[in-house]
Amino acid sequence: MEFECQERAEVEIVGEGLSNQGAELRIGDVSVEIPCVKLCYQQKKATLVVPSGSKQLLAGDKDLCATTTHRYSIIDLPQALISEILNCLDPKELGLVSCVSTCLHRLASEHHAWKGFYCERWGLPVVFGGKASEERSWKELFIEREFRSKTFLGRYSIDTLYGHTEAVRTVFLLASAKLIFTSGYDCIVRMWGMEEGLSIAASKPLGCTIRAVAADTKLLVAGGTDGFIHCWKAVDDLRNLFDLTGFQKEKTEFRLWEHEGPITSLALDMTNIYSGSWDMSVRIWDRSSFKCIKTLRHSDWIWGLAPHETSIACAAGSDVYIWDISSETPQAIIHDAHEGNTYSLARSHSGDFLFTGGEDGGIKMFEIRKHGSETSVLLVSQWMPHTGPVYSLSFEFPWLVSASGDGKLALIDVRKLLKTNRRGLPKRVSSRIVEPPQRMLHGFGSNLFSVDVGCDRIVCGGEEGIVRIWNFTQALEIERRARALKGMRLENRMRRRRMQMEMNAKSGRADQCSIAAHKNPVNGDRNRAWHTKRRASGKAKA
Repeated sequence: MEFECQERAEVEIVGEGLSNQGAELRIGDVSVEIPCVKLCYQQKKATLVVPSGSKQLLAGDKDLCATTTHRYSIIDLPQALISEILNCLDPKELGLVSCVSTCLHRLASEHHAWKGFYCERWGLPVVFGGKASEERSWKELFIEREFRSKTFLGRYSIDTLYGHTEAVRTVFLLASAKLIFTSGYDCIVRMWGMEEGLSIAASKPLGCTIRAVAADTKLLVAGGTDGFIHCWKAVDDLRNLFDLTGFQKEKTEFRLWEHEGPITSLALDMTNIYSGSWDMSVRIWDRSSFKCIKTLRHSDWIWGLAPHETSIACAAGSDVYIWDISSETPQAIIHDAHEGNTYSLARSHSGDFLFTGGEDGGIKMFEIRKHGSETSVLLVSQWMPHTGPVYSLSFEFPWLVSASGDGKLALIDVRKLLKTNRRGLPKRVSSRIVEPPQRMLHGFGSNLFSVDVGCDRIVCGGEEGIVRIWNFTQALEIERRARALKGMRLENRMRRRRMQMEMNAKSGRADQCSIAAHKNPVNGDRNRAWHTKRRASGKAKA
């Protein structure tokens, strides 16, 4: 590597990379204070650029070409510089760096990048009660979550929940509270326990079909075909958060009226409620005053929406709109995203990737790029896993799950399509290539209308009026046992190798004596004499 400073001060590091035992830092007999550092890494070469106007303080002789040369290890660099280098790595590379030395292990394991890796995939960890685990590092949380994300390819068990008398149109999994909310044509919102699969409570009939449900730990909302949003506030001392039956003395139940058509989609964030309707509008409600503050008009029915920070994606007819909420103007429009209507939307937690499902049975993945005030949308990949319309999508890194009218669930791993390097570009896939899903779940004889994913589970509901939970925790336990056995085998192998090395060391002296005896020229002469005598005796007998 070669470093170049602003005033032509050459600092050279000789080495092939962090994977070796160390590198050599060559500098004159001076000390340089650099206020801001930018590292541009290339193969066996890097450039250290100091921005113009920065002040360099030199102690000692200003001549950097001094005859005295000092050699340092890479870990002797300032920790701020090492931290900047580690910040350029992805999780796999950062984990490899932590295995080089004890010093780099401490710096890489405690690096703040692990928090960024976790949050850009799954967001901040939410624990019921509002307290997160402070005993575990971000690296440990990331490794465990990454490990759990691989269980959807393993074994599963199916729990079937009975209670609805008609088709189930919507399901919602509140993973932080381990609750499931369902509703449909029977006009009743039901709450289930995720672990046991038992019915906890059911609301009174709301008077119309419920097509959308959304919840967090403070608010539960349900949208009806009569154009209202039915809301329940969380009760502080209630174990299951919401009083659906109305037995509590507090008045926690109310409705919001503004839409003129059936409500088809709902979403929540910390400050707003988002609702989409067949009246061709998306309304944004303030959670503190419960009043409509913005209305986004479209030219067709709203089938789905996916908000993220200051933008919201809406599926209207066959088109997809991406709106800027503050200015109430569309940033980008995807025309004819599918043949027919675009029924479902999902979005990555970072907001950079958008997934759409359509009436043609296809699923598409788009990347949302921002260039200053301009926004562009690029097609990354597409799939055709279904023969019926894709009514619902749900995404939890790295799995995209779809529910279709053909009675099947498709599981798609998009890990390779997302950004693997924080400063790199995502893998580019030709839009003409139609990739197969990683797994298909069968067993339904009718339409599936809704699906949600979380906590190693997939929840779905459909025309049969039955809610099914695909539980993959069994695969998680099997994988943990397999890893434990693999670790034990590796430990036993290393123990046997150490014992063999100790035995070889103890018997090394005898082996050396036997080797020396074979190489002794005296013994060699005697052997040659013995063979000569044997030949002579044989000739005499003949």
